[in-house]
Amino acid sequence: QVQLAESGGGLVQAGGTLRLSCAASGSIFSIATMAWYRQAPGKQRELVASITNNGNTNYADSVKGRFTISRENAKTTVYLQMNSLKPEDTAIYYCYYKETFSAPEWGQGTQVTVSS
Repeated sequence: QVQLAESGGGLVQAGGTLRLSCAASGSIFSIATMAWYRQAPGKQRELVASITNNGNTNYADSVKGRFTISRENAKTTVYLQMNSLKPEDTAIYYCYYKETFSAPEWGQGTQVTVSS
């Protein structure tokens, strides 16, 4: 089983920045696709950004140009740099981890609150 340790959430004013981190540990057998999802109150969980095992990235239209996903530490840690934050970015952000032949794993979530 893989454990995911998230950090970096918090309260920030509109226009501010935050950096989320997610470190994977445990039974790691291959380079995984890792991603960040978010869920705002009363809304469905949505993909924010993802990065594949070969470094390809994908972003939700709502965050393109503002958020950047990256990875390091033998590709077991993923970061989400969030710039120009907006109140509508307020949500719980979840780390997602998926190796090719394994079931997906989720982090416990970290709260991001952007005040106007």
